[in-house]
Amino acid sequence: MTGRDPRRRTVSRRSLLAMTTLAGGAVAATGGAGVAAATRGESARSRGERRIRFHGDHQAGILAPYAAHGWFAAFDLEPHADAGHLTSMLQAWTQAARRLTAGEQPPGDDAMVRGYGPASLTVTAGFGAALLRRLGAAVPAELAPLPAFPRDEIDQRQSDGDIGVLFTADDAIVIAHALRTLTRLARGTARVRWQMSGFSTADGTVTSGDATPRNLMGQLDGTGNPRPGDAGFERNIFVGPSAGPAWMRGGSYLVFRRIRMLLDDWDTLPRHRQEQVIGRRKDTGAPLSGGTEFTPFDLDEQNPDGSLAIGPSAHIRQASPQSNSGATILRKGFSYFDGYRPDGTPDAGLLFMAFQSDPADGFTRIQQRLALADDLSRFIRHTSSALFAVPRGCRPGRYLGQDLMETL
Repeated sequence: MTGRDPRRRTVSRRSLLAMTTLAGGAVAATGGAGVAAATRGESARSRGERRIRFHGDHQAGILAPYAAHGWFAAFDLEPHADAGHLTSMLQAWTQAARRLTAGEQPPGDDAMVRGYGPASLTVTAGFGAALLRRLGAAVPAELAPLPAFPRDEIDQRQSDGDIGVLFTADDAIVIAHALRTLTRLARGTARVRWQMSGFSTADGTVTSGDATPRNLMGQLDGTGNPRPGDAGFERNIFVGPSAGPAWMRGGSYLVFRRIRMLLDDWDTLPRHRQEQVIGRRKDTGAPLSGGTEFTPFDLDEQNPDGSLAIGPSAHIRQASPQSNSGATILRKGFSYFDGYRPDGTPDAGLLFMAFQSDPADGFTRIQQRLALADDLSRFIRHTSSALFAVPRGCRPGRYLGQDLMETL
């Protein structure tokens, strides 16, 4: 639920797709007709035909634009599996992901999605500390375990893992097929430890046109995310050319958290109080200091009575870089709704993902503050947690994680 200080204007999906192209996670339109753009009048067929190029400096799922669906799966190696087995699996995964993201079927595919396009599918993989130790590889300091935070209710059965894989696409069938394909190719080497499914706003759903997605609390979610071109973006999100192990240079560290929202408690608050908790208007997303959704918020702005317009415990104040020594993360969030708990409350909330060059200076620094001082923390509970090293993207002819495997 952490946010960032917004320093950008409203960005359409067309602009987001172009931005991704410039950042190295290029979006290719079917037939090579340039950047695949989403417009309100675009047909469902053309949306299904969108593809995001698999190859690039960074794995495509990091910088890909909003998708309607996001699934995450963690895998554990089988007890007998060694580096040779893992290399073969990663080679097979890469070949399959390369074909699936291009709208092609991998060898031996069961044709479950015959007739479907790639629907902007991305497949992004990372490695956990336990896997690196098992392989005998040095574990980067950035993969040190996340600390426990106040109010955490972490279920270890749905946390951690040797390998984490993020799937995003505009169609859930396409993602389900991709997950089943990787699971089939992993058979005998790795098995699924846990898997979670989330959703976001689909194109054409919002009647006002291009818009920031809302979460299940009804708030616009992701307004202040940094973007390529912002000062310090590369430094804050991607591992530098001389930092850490060579195989991680150009990669990023991914923190995954399943965050249950106490929606029934939240709904008891009047709208003005919800806005004070967040620090933004619920309808427009504008900061309470004034302006529109993307107006930079002013933490010093005062109300006529002399009180702070954005209160001391407001979420955007506590999550801002100004309050966290400049800490900046790139968020990806997908809502989830997994029915109702035995007490009748919704088991619903956010599958939260944060990419950064160093979790200690990014997510951990911010979350330590939020857990203690953020008014929103009273209405959420973190129930799952994982941390993965996401290596850089691969070039044609290479496979994901090859730089790591070649060091063993």
